[in-house]
Amino acid sequence: MPSGELPRGETPKSLTLKDGTSIAYMQYLPQALSAKTPVLVFLHGTGEIGTDVSLTMVHGPWKYSRANPDEAPFIILAPQLTQKVEWNPATLDEWLDQALKGLPVDRSRLYLTGMSRGGRGTWNWAIAYPKRFAAIAPVAGDSLYRDGACALKDVPVWAFHGARDDLVLYQPEEQFADAVRACGGEVNYTLYPDGNHNAWDAAYTHPSLYTWLLTHKR
Repeated sequence: MPSGELPRGETPKSLTLKDGTSIAYMQYLPQALSAKTPVLVFLHGTGEIGTDVSLTMVHGPWKYSRANPDEAPFIILAPQLTQKVEWNPATLDEWLDQALKGLPVDRSRLYLTGMSRGGRGTWNWAIAYPKRFAAIAPVAGDSLYRDGACALKDVPVWAFHGARDDLVLYQPEEQFADAVRACGGEVNYTLYPDGNHNAWDAAYTHPSLYTWLLTHKR
């Protein structure tokens, strides 16, 4: 590897925020790394909470991105929660600022997705910082910020859920998606009729998801 070249593939990383909080995360760099590479941030669910950062790769866009580098040419960044708490938008935003440093990223093409607890985190982060992402894709999540729908009027959304989800019911998310539309927002909503809480199994193997993300820029 030439001196100064970034290593491709998955690498565990860690950084410390201003308040001393340490955040571990996985970083994936595609083989076809360019001077301006799009970034996909992934927020995991409850099952991946812990101190083994490789757990963030159990589900999500990893497998598809590795197998289809031309269709999903993203740098993937995935922070890990160490405790059973909600994702904190302010903490995440500070983490992302640091995690992007030194990477050849296209800041007009930052995308956000997450599943279950991470799906809720996806909604909440985008509501709190609506100018951060070019598009978001929450999976099997809902929003805690019920009065925040209009903050997403300029943030394209594609949400995924299972109609038989018995852990996170789809109806509140569907209602929130309607509220974003009522504010003039762009929301695609895919409801899998036979899907349960693991809607991510279908969502992250959906080629159109990655194509859709890449059509959006800030």
